[in-house]
Amino acid sequence: MNMFTISGSPHVKSDESTKKIMYGVVIAMMPAMLVSIYFFGLQAVRVLFLAVLASLFFEWVIQKYLIKGPVTLMDGSALVTGILLAFNVPSNLPAWMIIIGALVAIGMAKMSFGGLGKNIFNPALVARVFLLVSFPVQMTSWPKPQPITEGLADVITGPTPLGIIKEGLGAGKTMSELKPEIPTYMQDFTGQMGGSMGEVSAIALILGGIYMLWKKIITWHIPVSMLATVAIFSGILWGINPEHYADPMFHMLTGGMLLGAIFMATDMVSSPMTNIGQLVFGFGVGLLTILIRIWGAYPEGVSFAILLMNAVVPLINKGFKPKRFGVKPAVTIKS
Repeated sequence: MNMFTISGSPHVKSDESTKKIMYGVVIAMMPAMLVSIYFFGLQAVRVLFLAVLASLFFEWVIQKYLIKGPVTLMDGSALVTGILLAFNVPSNLPAWMIIIGALVAIGMAKMSFGGLGKNIFNPALVARVFLLVSFPVQMTSWPKPQPITEGLADVITGPTPLGIIKEGLGAGKTMSELKPEIPTYMQDFTGQMGGSMGEVSAIALILGGIYMLWKKIITWHIPVSMLATVAIFSGILWGINPEHYADPMFHMLTGGMLLGAIFMATDMVSSPMTNIGQLVFGFGVGLLTILIRIWGAYPEGVSFAILLMNAVVPLINKGFKPKRFGVKPAVTIKS
């Protein structure tokens, strides 16, 4: 007797696989990875190596000895988590903190929910926030980018552009007075600003986003709605008082905005399933980011905003789920 296995919908014929998608994301992250190595040198290589190795190790150990299920180490998901973790920390972060971050990302944020496809929150962002709350001094000590062509030199740390604005405005300075202290837009594009390893170069992140859109790994809905929301609300505030609020371009090019919009918020596991749901999700992330950046205690808000919206994804999926195939709208009979 021939047995047929019936699985749940959707029934879509495609040559895509988890492994293919994950390694496509890795390729998309290569420009940002190369830029981080160019500006932070061997320190960037050290962080990337430790984050990836620790993430792979913890996934293997947990799957083999705790879950005792199939080991899916080669599907690329732990590799992506490791690279994203490295992208979200300073290049001078101590090795043991990187390893703790990997354990939190894999063990707490991913495997405790059952593994790939079951985690509610983005693992790398959970690790970043955990490290930020636990080790605030080390997680906010930002080495200034120094091209390797200039040779080896002592590492000089300094504030990020968002930190300069937050501290300066809090001290009563105006945007005009702070302008000489912050990088130009060209420096933001090329990577000559302080920050986490993977967020310093806008052009590298944009190239990765274009690649993923071309390969249909992601869609435009979350990045566009998130960036548009940030531009609109920061633009309104800037228009009201340009001496007290930064302009929209500043908010979109600095901090983790592009890294979050392109690589973190678009995580297919922790983001909504439908296009409308993704637009709502992106709007929420953008709005929360501006609220935290301007009125919150931290100069950056992307990580917190994405994690908060991750928690709302089940409601978004329920509220904006598509109609089931073959279901007709209710007919009202007039008397």
